[in-house]
Amino acid sequence: MTKQNVVVSGTKSGISMAIAVAVTNSALFTTASQKPPAVPGTYFSISKKKLLQNLEINTGAKINSWVDSMRASSPTHLKSTPPLSSDDQSSSTLHHPSALDMFEQITNASKGKQIVMFLDYDGTLSPIVEDPDRAFMSDAMRAAVRKLAGCFPTAIVSGRCRDKVYSFVRLAELYYAGSHGMDIKGPSKGSKHKKGAQAVLFQPDTANEFLPMIDEVYEALLEKTKSTEGAKVENNKFCVSVHFRCVDEKKWVELAQQVKSVLMDYPKLRLTQGRMVLEIRPTIKWDKGKALEFLLESLGYANRKDVFPVYIGDDRTDEDAFKVLKERRQGFGILVSKTPKETSASYSLQEPSEVMNFLQRLVQWKRRCLGEFEDSLKT
Repeated sequence: MTKQNVVVSGTKSGISMAIAVAVTNSALFTTASQKPPAVPGTYFSISKKKLLQNLEINTGAKINSWVDSMRASSPTHLKSTPPLSSDDQSSSTLHHPSALDMFEQITNASKGKQIVMFLDYDGTLSPIVEDPDRAFMSDAMRAAVRKLAGCFPTAIVSGRCRDKVYSFVRLAELYYAGSHGMDIKGPSKGSKHKKGAQAVLFQPDTANEFLPMIDEVYEALLEKTKSTEGAKVENNKFCVSVHFRCVDEKKWVELAQQVKSVLMDYPKLRLTQGRMVLEIRPTIKWDKGKALEFLLESLGYANRKDVFPVYIGDDRTDEDAFKVLKERRQGFGILVSKTPKETSASYSLQEPSEVMNFLQRLVQWKRRCLGEFEDSLKT
């Protein structure tokens, strides 16, 4: 297996391409959909003085641009968002129909292929809650995922640290990819879906170099944001998450300035945004899409045409995986959202309860197919 070799700026003034692109687009963070163009290496450098001038962190325009994006991704803000027109709703349904309504079409497309399941956690297997430490999945959802893993190779891919996600799910037969795929571990006894499989344990090259830096940023953000009521800082091993779902919207500008002021001292880190969360991550070229490809390779499906990956997620960071599937022209992505969004996913589900319904139906379909196959052997 060929590991990903990552090059990052080695100078104090260096900054990743991702942040530079964000600056060019007058945004203060990189979105999941932004990708740096192909150039030699994985970064370019600009002076810190020039960076400060470009970011204009203390001016209102750039911060307001950031806050507008925070509002757009905020589930609570949807209450004050004008209702979509019937034309918009119809267009979304046409382009991203319900995976439940299209279930027969989906299973027909997967016949004769090995389904591999990839699931986000927050907002997909568990509801979005005010306290991220209490984002527990229901017993019914856990049972559905356990049965799913009995039928198909199954992985949880999350921005949370791997140990935290495991503490929520508590299913040893799954693969877990934490920190947006930068920390991957498979079943300790190997996979039942691959004969002779060894336990998978993987982190991208140079990832461990960022751990002290991540810890420093975590401590700095704890101190910097303590004056902002409702802000919660979470250390997810290879990234730091700043949850703002409980922060008064009037305080979002203040929080944005606090986070950015800390990040200015760490040019090897980049800022991205998820659903009600700001995330500080290494400039490593690694994301949920890369994690999906790595896991397919680990399972022996990298270059096979008889594999059918299915990725279900609700966050901007899941778009990296949706795009990989689209580019591979294998399987499909399912976006979990109650409102129409621009996405590379093929289908949609509205909430975790629909995700559970879909998983249960998938298991029933697989068992029915196995029963029919066994019956055919007897005749």
